[in-house]
Amino acid sequence: SRAIFVDMAALNKIVKDKGASAPDAFEMEVAQALFDLESNSTDLKAELKELYIVSAKEVDVAGRKAVVLFVPYRLLKLTHKIQSRLVRELEKKFSGKHVVVIAQRRIQRQEAKSGRTLAQKRPVSRTLTAVHDAILEDLVHPTEIVGKHTRYRTDGSKLLKIYLDPKEASNVEYKLDTFGSVYKKLTGKEASFEFPVVA
Repeated sequence: SRAIFVDMAALNKIVKDKGASAPDAFEMEVAQALFDLESNSTDLKAELKELYIVSAKEVDVAGRKAVVLFVPYRLLKLTHKIQSRLVRELEKKFSGKHVVVIAQRRIQRQEAKSGRTLAQKRPVSRTLTAVHDAILEDLVHPTEIVGKHTRYRTDGSKLLKIYLDPKEASNVEYKLDTFGSVYKKLTGKEASFEFPVVA
Protein backbone atom coordinates (compact mmCIF):
# COMPACT_ATOMS: atom_id res chain seq x y z
CA SER A 1 0.00 0.00 0.00
CA ARG A 2 0.99 3.61 -0.49
CA ALA A 3 1.66 4.29 3.21
CA ILE A 4 4.32 1.60 3.36
CA PHE A 5 5.89 2.83 0.12
CA VAL A 6 6.16 6.35 1.54
CA ASP A 7 7.70 5.03 4.75
CA MET A 8 10.24 2.95 2.86
CA ALA A 9 11.17 5.94 0.69
CA ALA A 10 11.42 8.13 3.79
CA LEU A 11 14.11 5.76 5.12
CA ASN A 12 16.49 7.32 2.59
CA LYS A 13 16.28 10.59 4.53
CA ILE A 14 18.10 9.12 7.55
CA VAL A 15 21.42 7.35 7.17
CA LYS A 16 22.87 6.23 10.48
CA ASP A 17 26.59 5.84 11.15
CA LYS A 18 27.94 2.29 10.97
CA GLY A 19 27.25 0.52 14.24
CA ALA A 20 24.63 3.05 15.37
CA SER A 21 21.25 1.78 16.54
CA ALA A 22 18.32 1.78 14.10
CA PRO A 23 16.32 5.03 13.77
CA ASP A 24 13.83 5.52 16.62
CA ALA A 25 10.19 6.57 16.16
CA PHE A 26 11.01 10.29 16.41
CA GLU A 27 13.82 10.06 13.85
CA MET A 28 11.44 8.25 11.49
CA GLU A 29 8.92 11.07 11.97
CA VAL A 30 11.61 13.62 11.00
CA ALA A 31 12.69 11.51 8.00
CA GLN A 32 9.04 11.33 6.91
CA ALA A 33 8.67 15.12 7.26
CA LEU A 34 11.79 15.68 5.10
CA PHE A 35 10.51 13.21 2.50
CA ASP A 36 7.08 14.91 2.42
CA LEU A 37 8.73 18.30 1.96
CA GLU A 38 10.87 16.98 -0.87
CA SER A 39 7.80 15.47 -2.56
CA ASN A 40 5.58 18.54 -2.19
CA SER A 41 7.95 21.49 -2.50
CA THR A 42 8.97 22.93 -5.82
CA ASP A 43 11.62 25.43 -4.65
CA LEU A 44 13.40 23.05 -2.21
CA LYS A 45 13.10 19.82 -4.18
CA ALA A 46 16.56 19.76 -5.81
CA GLU A 47 18.46 20.42 -2.55
CA LEU A 48 16.24 18.15 -0.44
CA LYS A 49 16.87 15.30 -2.88
CA GLU A 50 20.54 15.37 -1.78
CA LEU A 51 19.88 16.01 1.90
CA TYR A 52 19.58 13.44 4.67
CA ILE A 53 20.14 13.41 8.42
CA VAL A 54 22.28 11.09 10.56
CA SER A 55 20.14 11.53 13.69
CA ALA A 56 17.50 13.71 15.34
CA LYS A 57 16.55 14.37 18.94
CA GLU A 58 14.10 16.39 20.98
CA VAL A 59 15.39 18.75 23.68
CA ASP A 60 13.31 20.28 26.48
CA VAL A 61 13.20 24.07 26.41
CA ALA A 62 11.25 25.80 29.16
CA GLY A 63 8.27 23.45 29.07
CA ARG A 64 8.29 22.82 25.34
CA LYS A 65 10.34 20.71 22.95
CA ALA A 66 12.85 21.74 20.31
CA VAL A 67 13.89 19.52 17.40
CA VAL A 68 17.63 19.09 16.70
CA LEU A 69 18.64 17.65 13.33
CA PHE A 70 22.15 16.35 12.74
CA VAL A 71 23.35 16.42 9.13
CA PRO A 72 26.60 14.97 7.75
CA TYR A 73 29.35 17.61 7.86
CA ARG A 74 29.83 17.39 4.08
CA LEU A 75 26.17 18.38 3.55
CA LEU A 76 26.38 21.48 5.78
CA LYS A 77 26.98 23.89 2.88
CA LEU A 78 23.98 22.49 1.01
CA THR A 79 21.85 22.75 4.18
CA HIS A 80 22.89 26.37 4.74
CA LYS A 81 21.71 27.25 1.22
CA ILE A 82 18.12 26.36 2.12
CA GLN A 83 18.25 26.47 5.92
CA SER A 84 15.93 29.43 6.58
CA ARG A 85 13.18 28.02 4.35
CA LEU A 86 13.73 24.43 5.50
CA VAL A 87 13.50 25.37 9.19
CA ARG A 88 10.38 27.46 8.56
CA GLU A 89 8.64 24.53 6.81
CA LEU A 90 9.69 21.99 9.45
CA GLU A 91 8.54 24.27 12.28
CA LYS A 92 5.10 24.32 10.64
CA LYS A 93 5.13 20.51 10.34
CA PHE A 94 6.15 20.08 13.99
CA SER A 95 3.39 22.39 15.27
CA GLY A 96 5.61 25.34 16.07
CA LYS A 97 8.41 23.42 17.83
CA HIS A 98 11.71 25.20 17.23
CA VAL A 99 14.02 23.43 14.78
CA VAL A 100 17.82 23.73 14.70
CA VAL A 101 20.34 22.06 12.40
CA ILE A 102 23.82 20.96 13.51
CA ALA A 103 26.59 19.24 11.53
CA GLN A 104 27.76 15.89 12.85
CA ARG A 105 31.35 16.39 14.04
CA ARG A 106 33.73 14.10 15.88
CA ILE A 107 35.89 15.12 18.80
CA GLN A 108 39.26 13.39 18.70
CA ARG A 109 40.93 12.90 22.04
CA GLN A 110 44.32 14.38 22.77
CA GLU A 111 47.46 12.40 22.05
CA ALA A 112 48.55 10.33 25.02
CA LYS A 113 51.22 11.92 27.18
CA SER A 114 53.11 8.60 27.28
CA GLY A 115 55.18 9.62 24.28
CA ARG A 116 53.41 7.18 21.97
CA THR A 117 52.51 9.31 18.98
CA LEU A 118 49.37 8.62 17.05
CA ALA A 119 49.76 7.83 13.36
CA GLN A 120 48.22 11.18 12.52
CA LYS A 121 48.32 14.46 14.37
CA ARG A 122 44.91 15.51 15.66
CA PRO A 123 43.41 18.20 13.37
CA VAL A 124 42.51 21.43 15.19
CA SER A 125 38.93 21.08 13.88
CA ARG A 126 38.56 17.88 15.95
CA THR A 127 39.50 19.42 19.32
CA LEU A 128 36.78 19.80 21.96
CA THR A 129 37.00 23.61 21.82
CA ALA A 130 36.81 23.74 18.02
CA VAL A 131 33.82 21.39 17.91
CA HIS A 132 31.95 23.31 20.63
CA ASP A 133 32.65 26.61 18.81
CA ALA A 134 31.39 25.09 15.55
CA ILE A 135 28.19 23.92 17.30
CA LEU A 136 27.59 27.54 18.35
CA GLU A 137 27.97 28.74 14.75
CA ASP A 138 25.64 25.99 13.45
CA LEU A 139 23.02 26.68 16.12
CA VAL A 140 22.54 30.35 15.26
CA HIS A 141 23.05 30.12 11.46
CA PRO A 142 22.38 32.28 9.41
CA THR A 143 22.82 34.83 12.22
CA GLU A 144 26.41 35.84 12.89
CA ILE A 145 28.10 35.74 16.29
CA VAL A 146 29.59 39.21 16.88
CA GLY A 147 31.10 38.64 20.32
CA LYS A 148 31.72 36.14 23.14
CA HIS A 149 32.36 36.70 26.81
CA THR A 150 32.91 34.20 29.64
CA ARG A 151 31.45 35.10 33.02
CA TYR A 152 32.91 33.37 36.06
CA ARG A 153 30.40 32.95 38.87
CA THR A 154 31.29 32.99 42.57
CA ASP A 155 30.63 29.24 42.81
CA GLY A 156 33.33 28.62 40.20
CA SER A 157 30.91 27.80 37.38
CA LYS A 158 31.15 29.51 34.01
CA LEU A 159 28.56 31.12 31.77
CA LEU A 160 29.36 31.80 28.14
CA LYS A 161 27.64 34.93 26.84
CA ILE A 162 27.14 34.88 23.08
CA TYR A 163 26.31 38.16 21.33
CA LEU A 164 24.45 37.90 18.04
CA ASP A 165 24.19 40.32 15.16
CA PRO A 166 21.42 42.79 16.15
CA LYS A 167 20.32 43.05 12.49
CA GLU A 168 18.89 39.53 12.86
CA ALA A 169 17.04 40.21 16.13
CA SER A 170 13.54 40.05 14.63
CA ASN A 171 14.30 36.65 13.01
CA VAL A 172 15.86 34.81 15.95
CA GLU A 173 14.78 36.57 19.14
CA TYR A 174 12.10 33.94 19.77
CA LYS A 175 14.75 31.18 19.70
CA LEU A 176 17.33 32.48 22.19
CA ASP A 177 16.24 30.12 25.02
CA THR A 178 16.27 27.22 22.56
CA PHE A 179 19.87 27.96 21.56
CA GLY A 180 20.91 27.92 25.24
CA SER A 181 19.09 24.66 26.07
CA VAL A 182 20.35 22.82 22.99
CA TYR A 183 23.94 23.98 23.54
CA LYS A 184 23.82 22.79 27.17
CA LYS A 185 22.37 19.43 26.10
CA LEU A 186 25.06 18.87 23.46
CA THR A 187 28.13 20.21 25.28
CA GLY A 188 27.25 20.31 29.00
CA LYS A 189 28.19 24.02 29.00
CA GLU A 190 25.94 26.90 29.93
CA ALA A 191 25.52 29.70 27.42
CA SER A 192 23.20 32.65 27.12
CA PHE A 193 22.44 34.22 23.77
CA GLU A 194 21.64 37.92 23.47
CA PHE A 195 22.02 40.97 21.29
CA PRO A 196 24.59 43.62 22.21
CA VAL A 197 23.00 46.80 23.51
CA VAL A 198 23.64 49.50 20.94
CA ALA A 199 24.11 52.82 22.69
